[in-house]
Amino acid sequence: MSLYHQYLPPTATNTSARLAALRGLMRTQGTHAYIVPSTDAHMSEYISERDARLCWLTGFSGSAGTAVVTQDKAALWTDSRYWTQAEREMDCNWELQRTISSESIGTWILKEVPVGGNITLDPFLFSIGSIWQAKVAGIRQQMERHSQRPTAVLLSGLEETAWLFNLRGDDIPYNPVFYSYTLLTNTTISLFLNKSRLSAAARESLVSGCPGLLCVELQEYGQVSAHLRRYTQDNVTVWLGTEYTTYGLYSIIPQEKLLEENYSPVMIAKAVKNADEQKMLRAAHVRDAVAVIQYLLWLEKTVPQGEVDEFSGAQHIDALRWAQQHSRGPSFQSISASGLNAALAHYRDGTTDITRTVHWSEPTPLQKEAYTRVLMGSIDLSRLVFPSNTAGRNVESFARRALWDVGLNYGHGTGHGIGNFLSVHEWPVGFQSNNVPLEAGMFTSIEPGYYRDGEFGIRIEDVALVVEAQTESEETFLTFEVVSLVPYDRKLINLSLLSSEQIQYLNSYYAKIREQVGPELRRQQLEEEYAWLQENTEPFALSSAGTVALAPLALAPLLSVLLGGLGA
Repeated sequence: MSLYHQYLPPTATNTSARLAALRGLMRTQGTHAYIVPSTDAHMSEYISERDARLCWLTGFSGSAGTAVVTQDKAALWTDSRYWTQAEREMDCNWELQRTISSESIGTWILKEVPVGGNITLDPFLFSIGSIWQAKVAGIRQQMERHSQRPTAVLLSGLEETAWLFNLRGDDIPYNPVFYSYTLLTNTTISLFLNKSRLSAAARESLVSGCPGLLCVELQEYGQVSAHLRRYTQDNVTVWLGTEYTTYGLYSIIPQEKLLEENYSPVMIAKAVKNADEQKMLRAAHVRDAVAVIQYLLWLEKTVPQGEVDEFSGAQHIDALRWAQQHSRGPSFQSISASGLNAALAHYRDGTTDITRTVHWSEPTPLQKEAYTRVLMGSIDLSRLVFPSNTAGRNVESFARRALWDVGLNYGHGTGHGIGNFLSVHEWPVGFQSNNVPLEAGMFTSIEPGYYRDGEFGIRIEDVALVVEAQTESEETFLTFEVVSLVPYDRKLINLSLLSSEQIQYLNSYYAKIREQVGPELRRQQLEEEYAWLQENTEPFALSSAGTVALAPLALAPLLSVLLGGLGA
């Protein structure tokens, strides 16, 4: 037995022969790097043995990871759940990269592969959107299929360019975007930005297709108007979204050369998250739940002692979120107000937005009534099943119904789209009149509330993924999967107002929180927070449902006070 094998962990797989065989094949194909994901041809999270390519090659048997092999190196990227497992299962041929960031993988490849080198992967194992070149190809395909056959798409929204090229910046506080425009034609790509801000890796990625159809021509930000004016002198048609295009650029294009729609094809494509993006957003919400639970426990200890105010509270939640893996800071200035505690965060793999209302002493019957009806609205919309292609505005009233039943309402929208490490308010998804119909893969917030000016405010906000519902119909129906994972304040819930179905939904939601957040709390050795989670996710008794109801006459004096506070 060789010295090398004597020092292998007993649980590790010897991959030397497998790597040698792969590298031999790579040499015959002229391949400098080969990428192997953990999924199958259907983008499944859990796969059959026949599709376990990553496990066979690396020895690592976890459900999430990506491997890259060059002629002299091999590396595996996986998230924090699997670091210890990967160290035990992989031999010394492999480097463990403790992240799942696609940017990290790209940077490593650019460092290890010579300029002009050939990078190979199985296209049936990678989703559209994994690389920016695939996104460009998808938009050009839409241009070709459009009845008016546009020759170009103009992108003015900062999120559009950031999403298209898988780039992020920091030109605007709390938003990972950068000042830019893009003119994507059927043969060229022009990106207008401050070129000095580009990292070497980003620049290399953008110009790697030069010369050719995927060559990004980098131009200064201020050159967009002149370039657009020159382009539109020819026989062209420019497709743009009017919601995000300024009149200054719009007026440059002759009317007969315009193709106008509310939103550009990039804005629509960005709204529907692919399987990888969905997985990353879910993971971000697990880590964010850890930070919010830490925060709520801290508040329980400090608020009764008078040791915290709204400003210090906001600072503390920001610090807790920064400590979480992949955190890139708040996605909005954290809001922490008496009676209404809300905060939002960016992670490299997703953006979160959550609001929880808590009470530190004994809530009044009026506060419990209002809170419970807000919660009922959140539950009713979250568990709703509706036909595909339904506009959000057509289901929005389900979030208000419990409040409307007693003459109450709230004066803001019920929800908005959520970016994938982009803006926390992402159009065109949501429940307003100018939002697009809901599709599977879209993320939206669900956030009903009630506010009594000068006294208290209530909001419950969760992020939900639109998914296909399981029905017996041959037609496609949709529903919501809530991905925010923080329990509600038990002392504010009047169980007698809830139906048995609503209580069953709460219990299922709490079981999901325990299953997904509990292990992460323990992995981070947060035992006190784990105990808090167990206590605050205890199932509710179904026998409590609908046993007591406030009579209309008994509620009337309270309503008059509430409505008076609203200026009625």
